[in-house]
Amino acid sequence: MFGNLGKMMKLAGEMKTRLPEMQAKLAETEYPGEAGLVENGPSVRAVVNGKLRLLELRIAPELLTDPAVGAETLGEMVVAAVTAAQETAGDAAKEAMRELTGGMDIPGLTDTP
Repeated sequence: MFGNLGKMMKLAGEMKTRLPEMQAKLAETEYPGEAGLVENGPSVRAVVNGKLRLLELRIAPELLTDPAVGAETLGEMVVAAVTAAQETAGDAAKEAMRELTGGMDIPGLTDTP
């Protein structure tokens, strides 16, 4: 019983020192998301950082001149690309937390992006 407590205390100490550095690394990393396809690549590409801040949004020029693509469709593609980028960032944060906690699920800590 006390062996597990000692292990948890050691893990807590490690987390205290490693968490800020992990958070900084995640915040600096860029996570892309895409929606739709045109001849040369994605129709819409979004990039967020680990804090989920939108850093870049690119729309393929040919998408803007396509009469079949209306404002509503374009809006949906932008939302899809941003959402995909945010999900990628969230998944990376969850994986980093899993590594930091040694695979232990800690409510409120491992379930946030």
